Amino acid sequence: MDAFTVLSDPLRRRVVELLAEGPVTAGDIAARFPVTRPAVSRHLRVLREAGLVESAVRGQHRVYTLRRAGLTELDRWLDRFRPLTSHDSEDRADGGGLVGTDDVAAPPAGPAARLDALDTELHRGRRARRAADPTGEHRGTA
Repeated sequence: MDAFTVLSDPLRRRVVELLAEGPVTAGDIAARFPVTRPAVSRHLRVLREAGLVESAVRGQHRVYTLRRAGLTELDRWLDRFRPLTSHDSEDRADGGGLVGTDDVAAPPAGPAARLDALDTELHRGRRARRAADPTGEHRGTA
C-alpha cells in the first residue's frame, strides 16, 4: 500500500504523530488507544510494510521508530502546494475573501486535515461501490 492509503486511517496517523516525537515500545503505543492490542499490532504491521515505521527488539520489548524516508512520497506530493505565500495565509484567515464567511471557522490546516479528507473520499468510494453492487459479490476487494 502507498503512504496515502496507509495514512488514510486515523489511528495510523496518530501512531505516526506519536512516533515523530521519538521511539516508543509496542506496549506503550497499544496503551494509548482504545482498541485491542492485536488491532494495534495489525496497524503497526501495515505501517511497517509500507516503510513508514521500523521496529527493533530491545530485551523483551519491540520498539517502533518513524522512518522519515517513508514519508518522501507524501512530501513530494505536498511540495506542489508549497510555498504558501503570506497572501495564501491571509485568504484562509479571512475566509478566503468570500462574502458572509466572517462567522465561519477556518478549516484545519496541515497534512492531517488533508488526510482526513482523503479518508472521507476513500469511504465514499467504497460506499458507492457497495451501492452499485447490491449482490455483495465483490465485498472485501477494496
